Amino acid sequence: QVQLVESGGGLVQTGGSLRLSCAASGRTFSSYLMGWFRQAPGKEREFVVAISRSDGTYYADSVKGRFTISRDNAKNTVYLQMNSLKPEDTAVYYCAAAYVITLPIRSSQVDYWGQGTQVTVSS
Repeated sequence: QVQLVESGGGLVQTGGSLRLSCAASGRTFSSYLMGWFRQAPGKEREFVVAISRSDGTYYADSVKGRFTISRDNAKNTVYLQMNSLKPEDTAVYYCAAAYVITLPIRSSQVDYWGQGTQVTVSS
């Protein structure tokens, strides 16, 4: 069993930055591929980025060059640094853990979800 708790969301202006954190419970954190998804109002949840056990990464085209994912297995935490934010990045961001082998992660492969944190980018 893994519990995920996100933090760090908020309101920021276009071009600003935010750093999301996802703290995981459980001793098997390092065994999971970790990722971030987001869901904007009226839209389906979409993949944003994922990181493997060996720190390999996979980014959605929409965030490449602006977002950076990292993980600290000693702290059971995954981070999402978001720079150059745009209004279209506005969404609820969900942390995800998947016990799969390869990137990227599909929603159907996620074993555990966080409760979500709101990110709002004003124009």
